[in-house]
Amino acid sequence: MAEGLKMDQLKITRDGAPLVAIDRVIPPGRVLTVMGPSGVGKSTLLAAITGTLAPGFACTGRIILNGRDITAAPPHSRRVGILFQDDLLFPHLSVGENLAFGLRGGGDRTARRSRIDAALAEVGLAGFADRDPATLSGGQKARVALMRMLLSDPAALLLDEAFSGLDADRRARMRKLVFDRARARGLPVLMVTHDRDDADAAGDDVIELRPGAG
Repeated sequence: MAEGLKMDQLKITRDGAPLVAIDRVIPPGRVLTVMGPSGVGKSTLLAAITGTLAPGFACTGRIILNGRDITAAPPHSRRVGILFQDDLLFPHLSVGENLAFGLRGGGDRTARRSRIDAALAEVGLAGFADRDPATLSGGQKARVALMRMLLSDPAALLLDEAFSGLDADRRARMRKLVFDRARARGLPVLMVTHDRDDADAAGDDVIELRPGAG
């Protein structure tokens, strides 16, 4: 069975006009960085992979994840995790409740709480389960968002300008944390960014998208 995330002759159009064309495989534990100016189609590429393309956009080709064709699968069944620039934590839920939202079904309450506590400890936030997200720093919120996504047991990870909202020191630490966790879990990673430092930190392949290149 083929492993990793395969974009097989993937072409995205906007109102019939070519926007993005990509034919690439991201092996498990590797990062493909896609760079380019705003409006070139970086986030649209991620939307195609998550199955959330906006009206007016269309996609041809195939998206294959670990040998499974997910091109026509509904978003909730694709097992694709995504991190954005904003942490998108639920403000009315505690840190632990936010993580519980990401947990896949199964297990009793004690087992689920144990997984949540272990996830927080893994990113240096042991004992934070009952905290209000509003009391966390930007870097702490980013770590909670990362672990909430990982607890959903994704088979691939997408990064949409995920580090751009952090200061330089937190950005470097968060990049290392995300890439280390993805590689340890054997997740193929597709990252879109404006920041060349993000690409350098990933240390893998880079694609430059240009207007009209689709």
